[in-house]
Amino acid sequence: MAGSGPRWRAVGALIGLSAGTFLYTTAEALPIGLLLPMAGDLAVPPSQVGMLVTVYGAVVMVASVPLTALVRRVPRRWLLSALLAGFVVSNAVTVFADTFTLMLVARMATAATHALFWAVVVPAAAELFRPGLRGRVVSVVFAGGTVALTLGVPAGTWLGERAGWRASYLAVAGLGAVVLVTVASLLPSGRPEEGHAARGATPDVRRFWLLVTVAVLATAGAIAAYTYVALFVTEVSGFSASSIGAILLARGIASVLGILVIGAAVDRNPWLALTATVAVQSAALLGLYTFGQTPAVAVGLIALAGLAFAAFTATLGGLVLQVAPGRSDLAAATVSAAVNVGITGGAFVGGLALPRHGVASTVLIGALIGAVALALALGERLVRPAAPHRAGSDAADVDAGISVDAGISVDAGISVGVGPAGGDAGVGPAGGGRPGASVEERGPGRRRTVRPPAVGPRSVGTDARSPVSR
Repeated sequence: MAGSGPRWRAVGALIGLSAGTFLYTTAEALPIGLLLPMAGDLAVPPSQVGMLVTVYGAVVMVASVPLTALVRRVPRRWLLSALLAGFVVSNAVTVFADTFTLMLVARMATAATHALFWAVVVPAAAELFRPGLRGRVVSVVFAGGTVALTLGVPAGTWLGERAGWRASYLAVAGLGAVVLVTVASLLPSGRPEEGHAARGATPDVRRFWLLVTVAVLATAGAIAAYTYVALFVTEVSGFSASSIGAILLARGIASVLGILVIGAAVDRNPWLALTATVAVQSAALLGLYTFGQTPAVAVGLIALAGLAFAAFTATLGGLVLQVAPGRSDLAAATVSAAVNVGITGGAFVGGLALPRHGVASTVLIGALIGAVALALALGERLVRPAAPHRAGSDAADVDAGISVDAGISVDAGISVGVGPAGGDAGVGPAGGGRPGASVEERGPGRRRTVRPPAVGPRSVGTDARSPVSR
């Protein structure tokens, strides 16, 4: 186990972080189950309450990367504690909101903390244990979100129907306070750039952006079908409306199983795990389109698709820690934004197809989009490894192929001798020059040539920092 303190503190902190993902996912989706009571109490149409979910997702999608870059130097213990405190306060405001406008503002505040939480929680959890357990640790974290959709949202809906929708948000805020105390008490202190999960284990900018693309497409395929699954099982499979809850519960249980079984596979071969989950999801949706008229087969394939997608999301978390080309929290924020793009795009595409081609077309579209994601995942072996990024100071850091600080711009595969912000830098292809080649540094009112020491067979562009950047 990394860090100090007994093992039980690490396990307790991990449980707290997983509980945090449970609460964030529950709070995000609660308006879906409480649509009618919230609309009646706030005197707005149900479609306007639905906007609370849409706006929430949009804030997460837009804010993840810039907010993560803004707070990248804040120790994770204090950052996560502050985020959970913001979660408690914003949900408490939701409880007492008497207008839709105040409700919307509170939801946007919750979404902003959500964006940061999901970017930081994966590397923070991975730091608690040795690197060989990363896949299993990430699976525990993601299990919280999956259990939220299986049990949290239904439980919140049940409570809201009996005690009022405000009681559901009060319960969420109260549980958030418990998680806040747990995380603040048990999560180790430390600078975010110090741990073994602070940066990708094998940084590769090309594979990272391939991962982002697969995340968008696989998520879009899953959501295009899942958004309209209730309509599918009633119109195509012949189930009654009263059976929908049981079918979704079966899918939720399968999703939890998918999260739990994928961790060890991610630790052994993450790209194979990613490819397998996308393949199973696409095959399940294609089978649902073909054989969905048979009720028992339809339920089995819906559950299988849920298992595969849940396992896919956990695999994403593990792969981010492997191929992140810079800081893992910024890479996780980018993937989180990509998943939200996929959610929005999948629901939109499915909504376009539904009135024109019927509900079965949404499942077929989901399978086809997933097949494209599968082709890209299979093509990972054809991607040439990018020159690894060497971590330097924050001022010269490159995260996900994007320079963070003004005055310095670094492209993947380029070796740069860095001068002061605003000055010029001598640039040459990584590994393209001969060992011991001079590097010219220019700055305001000065010019000098630095001859780094010979580095043997290793390239200048991928070796340790030269005297220029030291």
